[in-house]
Amino acid sequence: MGHVSGTVYFYLLIVLLCGVVNGRQAFEKLTDLDFRGTTYYTIRNLTLYECQGWCREEPECAAASFSFVANPLAPIQETLCLLQNDTEAIDPTVIGQKVTSSYYFVKLDVDSENVCNRPWTFERVPNKLLRSHDDALLFTSTKEGCLAACLDEERFLCRSVEYNFATTQCHLSRDDRRTVSDGTELVDAVGIDYFENSCLKGNEACNGARTLQVPDLGIPNDRVALHTSLHFYPDKEFAAGSLQACQRACQIENEFLCRSGFFREGESNKPNCRLYHLDHWTLPDGVSSYLGKERPLLDDGESIGTFFENSCQDDPDKSDGQGVPGSSGSVTDKFSTFTIPDFSTSRPSADGTDINCDSRGICYDVSVICRDTKIEVAIKTSKSFSGRVYALGRSETCNVDIINSDSFRLDLTMNGQDCNTQSINGQFSNTIVVQHHSVVMTKADKIYKVRCTYDMSPRNITFGMMPIRDPDMISITSAPEAPPPRIRILDPEGKDVETVRIGDRLSFRIEIPEDTPYGIFARSCIAMAKDSRTTFQIVDDDGCPVDPLIFPRFIPDGNNLQSSYEAFRFTESYGVIFQCNVRYCLGQCEPAKCPWGSDSYEAWGRKRRSISTGSKVHIHTQKSTSSGEDDVDVTLSREVLVLDIGEEPNKLTMNHLSEEEETKPSDLTRMISVPTDATAVVSTSCPTRTSVFALAATCVLLLILYVATMTYILLRKWSLSPKDV
Repeated sequence: MGHVSGTVYFYLLIVLLCGVVNGRQAFEKLTDLDFRGTTYYTIRNLTLYECQGWCREEPECAAASFSFVANPLAPIQETLCLLQNDTEAIDPTVIGQKVTSSYYFVKLDVDSENVCNRPWTFERVPNKLLRSHDDALLFTSTKEGCLAACLDEERFLCRSVEYNFATTQCHLSRDDRRTVSDGTELVDAVGIDYFENSCLKGNEACNGARTLQVPDLGIPNDRVALHTSLHFYPDKEFAAGSLQACQRACQIENEFLCRSGFFREGESNKPNCRLYHLDHWTLPDGVSSYLGKERPLLDDGESIGTFFENSCQDDPDKSDGQGVPGSSGSVTDKFSTFTIPDFSTSRPSADGTDINCDSRGICYDVSVICRDTKIEVAIKTSKSFSGRVYALGRSETCNVDIINSDSFRLDLTMNGQDCNTQSINGQFSNTIVVQHHSVVMTKADKIYKVRCTYDMSPRNITFGMMPIRDPDMISITSAPEAPPPRIRILDPEGKDVETVRIGDRLSFRIEIPEDTPYGIFARSCIAMAKDSRTTFQIVDDDGCPVDPLIFPRFIPDGNNLQSSYEAFRFTESYGVIFQCNVRYCLGQCEPAKCPWGSDSYEAWGRKRRSISTGSKVHIHTQKSTSSGEDDVDVTLSREVLVLDIGEEPNKLTMNHLSEEEETKPSDLTRMISVPTDATAVVSTSCPTRTSVFALAATCVLLLILYVATMTYILLRKWSLSPKDV
């Protein structure tokens, strides 16, 4: 009997040590956020659901990144799908990078039978929570256990959940961002992630009545519709006879949770109705995403269609008289008219000019209003201003685009890394840039240091340094049949430079040896940041400068080409890489005629003779067989480091060589403590391959130990038993 009990105990021990609770496969989705990971497969022009399906079927796929870019000439959305076998998104301390027109999926194992058959089960918003809307509190060892608790909740319909990685608290709520009637928004909460249930059906999207209508966001619907057509990926697209038919299709849609739609008039014989799972609540920047977006070059300025959104009416049982969330009452308050106070008298600089005026004749009045959760920087100009205002080092996450306005403002958050606001003993400070061009910084731009001092205890705020890229070596590619060209950047004394300051007068030269029968011309020249994410065309395909004020035309200097310009740099990168397409001519090249207002001028960017049709080659040479001349097409690149005015090169070099320390995921699994008034959900962490191998080895050792022990006991009993005579 003891032997049987020992065997049963042993097998129970094996089950406890080696058993793994297998949950159902699910995905969480993040909108306009991207995380670093190891990409092992890249696929182009897949649909959103095909990209997610590939990751679902691939056992080694841990996450998938799906991005799309609208092509106005097609018109289609060109997509890119990246499959990753590891991702930093599983680490709650890692903050994702903000991007546009991108979705990020993370694979999960959720131990619930209620995981829906949809591409993703939850939409995740890192470091946010919906304050004062909790209906249940429990403790789970993992966030997967918290998500399973939401799916399995039977007392009420769980629309959202918040998980605290430090305390393992799991908050369930019958509300989400759209159903609350008091205009409550998500607030910053470091270490707490907010999740919205994407398994809801259309009739479950609201506590009360649900309608689909044109949203009152304080922004013209044309601008919202334009942003939607470019930066929303349609979940479904079909032909509809009217706007009402398109809205009805969204209301009864059950393959996904339809939250908004777009209808184009006058095209009932084409797919003119698009349905989306997105709305302005889903976007990380909310309604601000629709502000300051320029219209495409091919746009004629006419209305392109109508955008409508889900709107929730109050639940009669929870009515508080506050109105509909997302209505004009709740949204307009956020974008109410901002009264700019009187400004102090301008002060002259050392040379007699007003320090608040720039070289273009625009003067600025800047004031600061200190709020509880943000710093409001109000700017008033003497003339209409077009450009960008942003926090230094955070141009992508903390900015506002201005179009022909003399009064505008920038809100600087005081928590998190979006605006890089720094705090020391109750004093919050930041640096903002008022920039004329949307991409490059010039000496005409203004930089202001703003501060707010509060009577409060010290507060620690995490912030990051401005990224500085490693410089590249000069890379020149030329054709063997032609003399090798090169790009040189010279100072006024004719010396080659590699590090300059904004506003320095420089000469940009493309040179070939003097003793050659060839001439050269340059076209399709671009300046780009070191990470190649930001580019600015300086010379178009015809050889004409795009903006002569920033980069003037090329003029011949013997066999060489030269342009004089003032140093500029990109907002997030000290390194500026210049790249030009250079083609040879037999003899001197004929200049191009470039328009300038009602006049024109010559620039060396067009051939004297016509060439045969063929593909353009950047890395090797190509000869034309139809004409008797040599046509060589090469691409040159050159990098220069551009410092801010007054910045020391040694400091830049020290920052330039530093690398961001990578963080490791922390083990947040702990013992479960269940309060008496809460339902406990126990969930185990998903095992890694290494942990499975370790458990298997442990099981084998225990089995060997058990067999050896039992063999020893049997041999001992046999040796002590009386022998037959």
